[in-house]
Amino acid sequence: MPIERKTKLGNISVSEEAIATLAGGAVAECYGVVGMASRSLLKDGFYELLRKENYAKGIVVTNNGDSYDLDLYIVISYGVKISEVVTEVQKKVKYELEKELDLTFRCVNIFVQGVRVGK
Repeated sequence: MPIERKTKLGNISVSEEAIATLAGGAVAECYGVVGMASRSLLKDGFYELLRKENYAKGIVVTNNGDSYDLDLYIVISYGVKISEVVTEVQKKVKYELEKELDLTFRCVNIFVQGVRVGK
């Protein structure tokens, strides 16, 4: 579902893959995050760690009229405080997306799909 925007110069369409790449890049820079995970858990609670070209599998963008909601699925490192890592990911992703896309994101929901020991 691309994000559509009309200006006096024409129409702008931003694909979900572009948003996922921006969000995934911001997530990758955060301390304690191993990477993005797929929205669906694999059998027996295992997760799929996504590469840069597949970040769209770990993100859901929802349009709420004048703002957007973002759901991110991540994997974090063992031994870090989950609440601190998630809070920093939310702040960084929201800031980066609003700065780059000039859109309002109402909330950034983080779903921790797994914890990885070592790197």
